[in-house]
Amino acid sequence: MSKPAAPPVVTRFAPSPTGFLHIGGARTALFNWLYARGRGGKFLLRIEDTDRARSTPEATEAILKGLTWLGLDWDGEAVSQFARADRHAAVAHDMLARGHAYKCFATQDEIEAFRESARAEGRSTLFQSPWRDADPASHPDTPFVIRLKAPREGETVIEDAVQGRVVFRNDQLDDMVCLRSDGTPTYMLAVVVDDHDMGVTHIIRGDDHLNNAARQAQVYQAMGWDVPVFAHIPLIHGEDGKKLSKRHGALGVEDYQRMGYPAAALRNYLARLGWSHGNDEFFTDDQAREWFDLTGINRAPARLDLKKLDHLTGQHFTAMSNAASLHELEQYLAVTGAEPLTDSQRMGLTQAMGLVKDKAKSFSQIIEKAHFILTSRPITPDDKAAAAMGDVSRGILSELTPQLRNASWDRERLEAIVGDIAATHGLGLGKIAQPLRAALAGRMVSPSVFDMMLILGRDETLARLADACDRNSG
Repeated sequence: MSKPAAPPVVTRFAPSPTGFLHIGGARTALFNWLYARGRGGKFLLRIEDTDRARSTPEATEAILKGLTWLGLDWDGEAVSQFARADRHAAVAHDMLARGHAYKCFATQDEIEAFRESARAEGRSTLFQSPWRDADPASHPDTPFVIRLKAPREGETVIEDAVQGRVVFRNDQLDDMVCLRSDGTPTYMLAVVVDDHDMGVTHIIRGDDHLNNAARQAQVYQAMGWDVPVFAHIPLIHGEDGKKLSKRHGALGVEDYQRMGYPAAALRNYLARLGWSHGNDEFFTDDQAREWFDLTGINRAPARLDLKKLDHLTGQHFTAMSNAASLHELEQYLAVTGAEPLTDSQRMGLTQAMGLVKDKAKSFSQIIEKAHFILTSRPITPDDKAAAAMGDVSRGILSELTPQLRNASWDRERLEAIVGDIAATHGLGLGKIAQPLRAALAGRMVSPSVFDMMLILGRDETLARLADACDRNSG
């Protein structure tokens, strides 16, 4: 007989909507997405919004926008954990009926008194409820919580796909609260119920959740449910080796979008942050989906290195089509609050994108190099460009203008004309190119002057040269 087929892979990303999409959360989402997509599985999204005091619709929207920009599409609708509270409570009562949970009537004062006594006597402060095995006939008519009746002896073992075999002594785990006295479920219960009901087969998350895995596994076992594969990935550290925090700068995905990084480069970089495939640094989405597996995840924390991200960005700009680059540049302009492109600017960028993205490390650098397209007459030069436009330079540009007026507008002829003018004055081509660049772009960072002339066309080139000569003669 043939072996039954393995169930389809289902992963999930389950952020709390209390702020932006953290760069660490984005990497967790990416790992889940890659693992599912590379195996023809599903990638689900759950918003863990049970903390009503801190959860906001704005934060939920920021998470959705961050995932969308990063290109991490999820299957179906995003699930609200809060909306499923009745289901969570029903499971707690089911465990109660099965004898795997119990009603605990201990008050907070009684629990604290127990812990103080335990500390004084040098015993474990893990609360051991006197109601665990109490006769239901003895139950008072007072508020109660529902606690998991966790095993007191032996071990709970997590066979973690990243961390390996992790063993927890059961006498070090307490009977966790599943349902509060007001009838609301705890996070620890809700996570398990949601993951089970959503059919999650692999839980890939930060290793700060590793201790939760033992208690959550006990809930699975109490309900007779299959325990998913756990894979706890190390957190991201800053370049100083310390846990990523505000002192390290950009923390949210939207920060990286506003800094001008393309989504493909950030996906590539985050995939390599704690996971490796041989010595490959640059790879496409298709390659990442094909290659990604849990065995390639490192156990040691990854360190954020923006120089590597810059390097990858340059490679991705080279690999991106000009149309894709222009599309994402327009998104960048929108999130930074810049004016949208006009039709003529878009047309010019379409023609020049291959030039202006060469060697660029961000969209802001592309915009700087494309200034000659995005600006309009009369051009106001920056300080460096203005300094390149002295009397001698103005005189040379005045000589150049009539020769350009009737020239055939191709690169070979334009280079010859400018070269002849330079030779006449005993100058190198660079000495002419500087004032020419200043006149055409108003900046000293731009593509070559001949590329600009070809893209701008004869009429616009001559008009800008005339403006520059008039400005300097005033």
